[in-house]
Amino acid sequence: MKSYVLQAFIETPWAILPNKLSILEEIVARHVAGEKLSAEEIQTRIYGAVRPLERQINRVAVLPLFGTIFPRANMMTDISGATSAERFGAQFAELVKDPNVNAIVLDVNSPGGQIGGIEEVSRQIYDARGQKPIVAVANHLAASAAYWIATAADELVVTPSGRVGSIGVFTVHEDISKALENEGVKVSMISAGKFKTEGNPYEPLSEEARTAISEGVNDGYEKFVNAIARNRNVKAADVRYGFGEGRVVSAEQAVSLGMADRVGTLEETVSRYFQNLPSVQEPSSPARAETTREAQSLRERVETILQKE
Repeated sequence: MKSYVLQAFIETPWAILPNKLSILEEIVARHVAGEKLSAEEIQTRIYGAVRPLERQINRVAVLPLFGTIFPRANMMTDISGATSAERFGAQFAELVKDPNVNAIVLDVNSPGGQIGGIEEVSRQIYDARGQKPIVAVANHLAASAAYWIATAADELVVTPSGRVGSIGVFTVHEDISKALENEGVKVSMISAGKFKTEGNPYEPLSEEARTAISEGVNDGYEKFVNAIARNRNVKAADVRYGFGEGRVVSAEQAVSLGMADRVGTLEETVSRYFQNLPSVQEPSSPARAETTREAQSLRERVETILQKE
C-alpha cells in the first residue's frame, strides 16, 4: 500500500548522502506499517552507532551533531537519535553564553539532512567566532548539511579515517499515477492558480514542474556553496569545482583541497584546549601545585572519557 507519509517525507529538499536517505525511507516505511524498533536499534541500523551525549570536560564543552539533521524536533529525531537544527542551535547558544565554558568542540558524525534551518545554524556558529574557540571534528563523517554546519567553526578537524564533503542538494518526486490506475483509482484535482497543483504525485511531472523543482534545488545549492565559501574563506567557484563536486573525500584529501584544516582525533582536539592550564613543571605555590596536579590528571582522563562515550 502506498505510504503518503513516506512520500511527503522524501519530497523535501535534502542535503544528505543519497544512500542514507534510502535507509531513512525504509525506517519510516516500517514505522508507518506498524513495526516499532527501539531508538537504539534504529540508530544502529542507520548510523552504525548510538548517539553520544553532550558533555563537558573541565571547561571544554563537547556538543554532538549526530545523525540526520531536521529543521525541528519530530518523529525521526525522537526515534532515530537524529538532530533537530533548532535544538542544536539553542544548545550552542547556551554554551557560547556559559561563563564556565572556555571552548566548544562540535563532535560531528552525520550524513546531512533536510536543508531547512541549516544555513541559520551555520551562520549562528560563524557569527560566534571570536567569542571563544569553536572547533568541529568530523568524527567520522561530516557530509552535506553537516559539512555546511561544521565549516562554520573556527577550525575543522577530520579523524584519520573520516570523510567530509557531499556538497549538493536534491529532492525526489514520485509519480504514482500508474500504480493508482492499476488499482482502478482515478484522482481529479480541482484547483485555482495556474501552478497550485504543480508537481503533484497523481500525474506525470510536466516540464514546467520539473523546471520549477530544479530551480528550487539550484537555489538551495547556491546557498550551500556560498555558505561554504564564506566559512572556508574561499571563492564560490573553488567550492563548486574543487571541493569534491558532490562527493565525500578522505581526511588527507580534505586538507589538501582546503576543505578542512587538519587531521586529528576528537581526543587530541579536546586535549589541545588543556594547553592553557598551569604547567606541571613550574608550580608557583602550594595551591598552584595542587591545581597543576589536577590539570595533569584531567589531561590524562580526556581520552578515556571520550572513548567511553
